[in-house]
Amino acid sequence: MQVLVIGGTGALGRQIARHGLDAGHQVRCMVRSPRKAAFLQEWGCELTRGDLLEPASLDYALEGQEVVIDAATTRPTDEASIYQIDWQGKLNLLNACEQNGVKRFIFVSLLDAEKHRNVPLMDIKYCTEQLLLASDFDYTILRCVAFMQGVIGQFAIPVLESQTVWVSGTPTPIAYMNTQDVARFAVASLERPETSRQALPVVGPRAWTTSEVTQLCEKFSGRTARIFRVQPVLIGLMRGVANFFEASLNVADRLAFDAVTGGGVTLSAPMEDSYNSFGLDPGETTGLEAYLQEYYSTILRRLRELDADLDKDAKKKLPF
Repeated sequence: MQVLVIGGTGALGRQIARHGLDAGHQVRCMVRSPRKAAFLQEWGCELTRGDLLEPASLDYALEGQEVVIDAATTRPTDEASIYQIDWQGKLNLLNACEQNGVKRFIFVSLLDAEKHRNVPLMDIKYCTEQLLLASDFDYTILRCVAFMQGVIGQFAIPVLESQTVWVSGTPTPIAYMNTQDVARFAVASLERPETSRQALPVVGPRAWTTSEVTQLCEKFSGRTARIFRVQPVLIGLMRGVANFFEASLNVADRLAFDAVTGGGVTLSAPMEDSYNSFGLDPGETTGLEAYLQEYYSTILRRLRELDADLDKDAKKKLPF
C-alpha cells in the first residue's frame, strides 16, 4: 500500500516507517527538515517536506497515498504551542485527507484521554478521537501509554551514572510498551479489516510503578539509585510559574501531564481483543524487564570494551 507516515523522525514514527517497509509497503514520510531525516531515505522511504501548520504542503504529501499513519506530536523544543501543532495541525491534516480522498487513517492516541481533559495533550487526543468517531473515515485508533524508550532517559541512565532519579510522589503503575511493538500494531492494522473503525488499547504486558522500574535498573546495572520524590503540590507550583511566561507554555503543558503519570490510577488495559483484532501474538511483545536487561547488557559491554581499549593505549605509551 501507499502509506504516508506523519512524525516519521520521532521515536515511534521511525519504527512505523521501518516496519512498514519490512511489510512490503511503499512508505512516504512527511518531515519538516529532510536533512535531519536522511536516515529514513537510506532505509528506503520517500521523503517529502511538509508541516501540519502549512495546509498546502499537506496536499502535496498526500498525493497518491492510500493510508495515513499519524504519530506526530509536539516536542519540547517546538516554538508553537501544543494546541497549535496537536490540535490545529490535526484539523489541517484531516481536512486535507478529506479533500484528497484519503479515507484510511491510523491515529496514535492515549489511553483514558477522556478521563484527563484538564491535561492539554489528553484533551486534544480525546477531541481528535471524537472527530474520527463522528467522521466517515476508515479509522483505527491506537490508545497507547508511555513508551519504554522514555524509561532510559528517566531511570536507566541516571541510575547508571549515579545521578538523582526524579519521580512522582504518587505511585502510578504504567504498562510501558516498546515503540517497536506499537509500530507492529500500526502496520498490522493496514491489512486487518477487524481494526476498521475501532479504538483499541495498545499497552505493555504489565504495569510497573516507578519504584519497581528503579529496582530493575539497580538489578541490571549493579548500581544503587538515588531517588527524589516530587510531590504533586510542587508540580502544580512549577506549572503555575511556567504558565506565567508565554515562552514556557509548552513546559507548563508537559508538567500538567503529571496528573496522568503521577495520578495514582493504573495506566493499563486488557489486551486480548487487541491481539485478536490485529492478528498478533502476545508472546512476541517485549516486556520491560527484558528490555532493560538487554539495554544494560549492551551498554555495560561497550563500557568494558572501551576500558579495555584505553588500557591498551596506555600500555603502548609505557617505556617498557
